[in-house]
Amino acid sequence: MNIIAWPAPAKINLFLHVVGRRADGYHLLQTHFQFLDYGDDLFFNVRPDGVITRLSDLPGVPPAQDLVVRAAQALQRAAATPLGVDIRVVKRLPMGGGLGGGSSNAATVLRALDHLWGCALGEQRLADIGLTLGADVPVFVRGQAAWAEGVGEQLQALDAPEGWTLVIHPGCEVPTAMIFGDSELTRDTPPLTLSTLPQADTRNDLESVTRRLFPAVGEALDWLGQFAPARMSGSGACIFAAFGSETAARATGQQVPAQWTWFVARRSNRSALLDRLALSEAPH
Repeated sequence: MNIIAWPAPAKINLFLHVVGRRADGYHLLQTHFQFLDYGDDLFFNVRPDGVITRLSDLPGVPPAQDLVVRAAQALQRAAATPLGVDIRVVKRLPMGGGLGGGSSNAATVLRALDHLWGCALGEQRLADIGLTLGADVPVFVRGQAAWAEGVGEQLQALDAPEGWTLVIHPGCEVPTAMIFGDSELTRDTPPLTLSTLPQADTRNDLESVTRRLFPAVGEALDWLGQFAPARMSGSGACIFAAFGSETAARATGQQVPAQWTWFVARRSNRSALLDRLALSEAPH
């Protein structure tokens, strides 16, 4: 097993607007993704027999349904490679937390195995494969902060201020499909453009539904909002707020009620996965 970790960083949605719904039921979104320097770690051992194995246990998620395994299988088919792999995941990001853990894991598998298997499919092809696994996977494959439209797959690189962030997980798992399927979800926020974004009054349109169905999320938003403007990421459950320094973020974190978990991370416009890939591709 390669002892150098491949990172699968968290994302946050700086805002998330639902601007419509397609005939097939998928929602049309506008959002701004940014990465955190905190997430899961993946380890890979290439094997010659074509077998793909997940070495880590993920309660409630059998290997056949795990995005880690499905991403490896999708790349194996696309590249027609005879190689296989053992994958071990060190999980830190909560399931149903709105931080993109599963999608980030899948993107790291695609990027890492494209290199380790010698596929050389390139970023665009990997992003296309990622989209078949989930709408959030391409932004993790590309690894740049981005403005996203469509179902989240239409990406345009867009930086945002970097800095320190406190993230709170209020202890519940929020199923994304439940939130998007709720009859009270508004789906008619007027679309923004990149030129109007700086002056726009943004929000997370999923927040009111998530608050109603998962009261702990609302409680965490209200609590954190006493210290700094707080927002939910994705469909929840995690909420976050920006602070002027790591010290300030950690000082607030120390006051988080005991029933919730928290971490402090730095917001970044470039994914740590790209740095790991550059390290692997550098001449030794």
